Amino acid sequence: MKVLVLNAGSSSMKFTIFAMGKEQVLAKGLVERVGTDRPNLIYKRHDGLEKELTPTGKNHVGALKSICKIMTDKKDGVINDLSEVQAIGHRVVHGGERFTRPALVTSNVKEAIRDCFALAPLHNPANLDGIEACEKTFDGIPNVAVFDTAFHQTMPPEAYLYAVPYNLYTKYGIRRYGFHGTSHNFVAIATGKFLGKPFEQLKLITCHLGNGCSMAAISGGTVLDTTMGMTPLEGLVMGTRCGDIDPAVVLRMVEIGMGRNQIDQILNKESGLLGVGGIGSSDMRDIIDAEKKGDQQALRARRMFTRRVVKYIGAYYALLGGADAIVFTGGVGEWSGYVRHKIGKRLGCFGIKIDAKKNDKFLGKCGEISTTDSKTKLIVMPTDEELMIARSVVTSLTHTSLPVDEG
Repeated sequence: MKVLVLNAGSSSMKFTIFAMGKEQVLAKGLVERVGTDRPNLIYKRHDGLEKELTPTGKNHVGALKSICKIMTDKKDGVINDLSEVQAIGHRVVHGGERFTRPALVTSNVKEAIRDCFALAPLHNPANLDGIEACEKTFDGIPNVAVFDTAFHQTMPPEAYLYAVPYNLYTKYGIRRYGFHGTSHNFVAIATGKFLGKPFEQLKLITCHLGNGCSMAAISGGTVLDTTMGMTPLEGLVMGTRCGDIDPAVVLRMVEIGMGRNQIDQILNKESGLLGVGGIGSSDMRDIIDAEKKGDQQALRARRMFTRRVVKYIGAYYALLGGADAIVFTGGVGEWSGYVRHKIGKRLGCFGIKIDAKKNDKFLGKCGEISTTDSKTKLIVMPTDEELMIARSVVTSLTHTSLPVDEG
């Protein structure tokens, strides 16, 4: 079964085509600068071929047509005809409370995605554009929406509710939803396989650390808590997002004359490592380089980052009543042994010990980085959200016992 996975953003469209028998990536790539006069298509075939092309269209439909053209190209493509694509999986950021699993796209599902526009104004409209572009291009091919929020919908009310008047939840949907759910789900399942147990039998703290960061406390296959909230702004210190702050900070920003758009820009795009680090970069590698050269502001930013992770590990360790494993994933979690070391060495009070040699060894690949006598295992587990989406598509279409429209 060949499955196309799309992640349509406001100005981009990422794609991966899988042969699901062996879960092989046939080709993947990205259309950049969608909606501008200078779109660019990056195409990578499984055998190492790489090309850059100029798409003919300027919107998501045009971007998709260019993707289809290169995928079916006689010389550079990976399929002979679009009819070989049997299903399409779409990353959709927000599914609200309605979706706890993937959903076969229907008119009702599209309406539900529209209903969440207010909760994810930068993402859901583009996600829906990608779905509708596929409906125009792939006649009769099933589209499946896979929601970033779905995995976290097992949280109990005491975790997802905010301590504000209850009618703000019932009337306006103000609550914690959580994000990166596809990634947390993937690494939880993969960690279970690595440890030789179903993840439903494990207590896990999963740490998705990248430019965007989130953590989840998982027990019995369900999420007990997660760091991101109503939006992806809450929680950990991130590349450009502030994470947890006193809500009164926003009120103070209003008092000194800032408008809504300016505040949104500052908290989402100008804060985090970028805002604190003072080196003009949100990239953890640049922060660490500056720190090692003696830059005190970069040191402060890195310390804030790792401190917040340690703080949530402690909270989640208590919430779970201990953990079988703490899992690192995402660009920073997988590749920065330095950050993992700084986090791991502060967990000794729980009997958790990081092995320096193992930590240096496992960069970007799966492995255990804790000592043999560590009370809780420390695991590096590369995430693969595209593969998780493709698997979800296959499961949704082949297991008829699973509801495909939860409306």
